[in-house]
Amino acid sequence: MEIVEIARWQFGITTVYHFFFSPLTMGLAVLTAILHTFYYRTGNADYKRLTKFFGKLFIIIFALGVVTGIVLEFQFGMAWSEYSRFVGDIFGIPLAIEALMAFFLESTFIAVWLFGWDRIPKGMHLLSIWLVALGANLSALWIIIANAWMQVPLGYVLNEGRAELSDFVAVMLNKQMFVMAQHTIIAGFVTGGLFMLGISAWHILRKNQVEIFAKSARIALVFTAVSSILLATTGHRHAQHTVQHQPMKMAAMEGLWESEQPAAFSLFAIIDQENQTTRREIKLPYMLSVLAYNNLTSEVRGLRDLQIEYEEAYGPGDYLPPVAIVYWSFRIMVGLGMLFILFSISGLVLWWKDKLEVSHRFLRFATIVMFLPLIANSLGWIVTEMGRQPWIVYGLLLTRDGVSPNVSHGSMLMTTAVFTLIYGILAALAVFLIHRFARPGVSADDSAAHAY
Repeated sequence: MEIVEIARWQFGITTVYHFFFSPLTMGLAVLTAILHTFYYRTGNADYKRLTKFFGKLFIIIFALGVVTGIVLEFQFGMAWSEYSRFVGDIFGIPLAIEALMAFFLESTFIAVWLFGWDRIPKGMHLLSIWLVALGANLSALWIIIANAWMQVPLGYVLNEGRAELSDFVAVMLNKQMFVMAQHTIIAGFVTGGLFMLGISAWHILRKNQVEIFAKSARIALVFTAVSSILLATTGHRHAQHTVQHQPMKMAAMEGLWESEQPAAFSLFAIIDQENQTTRREIKLPYMLSVLAYNNLTSEVRGLRDLQIEYEEAYGPGDYLPPVAIVYWSFRIMVGLGMLFILFSISGLVLWWKDKLEVSHRFLRFATIVMFLPLIANSLGWIVTEMGRQPWIVYGLLLTRDGVSPNVSHGSMLMTTAVFTLIYGILAALAVFLIHRFARPGVSADDSAAHAY
């Protein structure tokens, strides 16, 4: 295995671990703020107990997200120094703002909220948790701004082999950022909603504080239903933007070797990248043209034609991404997204029929579905990053040219093994802590809590 492959595995493993926590933090922060708002407006002690309960789980997840994210930034210097040298003038700005603005906003007001119960004015206390939620999602936004530049570079000039900032506004308002941010943040909402619903369902199934957890289940259900529908619409816009700016990625997502007009959507296929063919393919006529351009007649370019175009533009080389991985990651991700919509709508129907708390089948399924967004989020990241290959900065810098030249094969392999082991321990710790603090249910100490 070449050193660049080990470096990619290292960054991929650590990022997937980190990405288990980040979307959950984004969604659960907003839901905790919503629960606190219900308590603020109603004075109902049940909402206070739920706010503290899910707030405690949020803090655990937030802490683990911070720990797992620190290593990623160190890897830019350790494993990807040539990449950092090339993009540092641009990439460093959103990362610095994320740390100085979003992260400090979030971490500061977590402390205010956690220790502010019955100590600060009720309006300020409520504001503190909403600022935490804002900080969590702003943090994601600044990371997405940096990643969007890697996908569609704008506002730069090349100077002595480096990309230097020439237009700050162009980088900040990159259209790629808008489509990525909408989709990613709403995916976090779905993740948090299904997590809250799953925890609530687990307690309802065990007849533990049913009346209290029925409240959080209903809030999570509405939140998830709205978010999952928005997730599909933002995903559609993201796909259309990808067709325009990263056609090779879209062709890989569809396993489309030959250009088609009109283009059919592939439901199932066995990808043979070596021979550049597909076998046993099942297609929906015209539907890829609809997905890409909202009409039945447009052409979608295939991998072979795009390979020729890229060779003419960038010189000889293999510009095909790992098609099978991108193809199936996209399909499973979309399939899970459709499942989330159907699942949440079925829950709303059961609520309307006044059967939500007694439908054991739905509640048991909720305790399983709560884990599926973690898979869907990871697959979305895989499509985004592996679909861009062989570029680390699209059209400017190849991945193989971004790796650190002075790091040995053995050092890279050893650090990958160490990081994987440490992150495995952190994952086990996360499961242990969430189980420990979620299992007892809401605290009885606030059962007679007075209203504000």
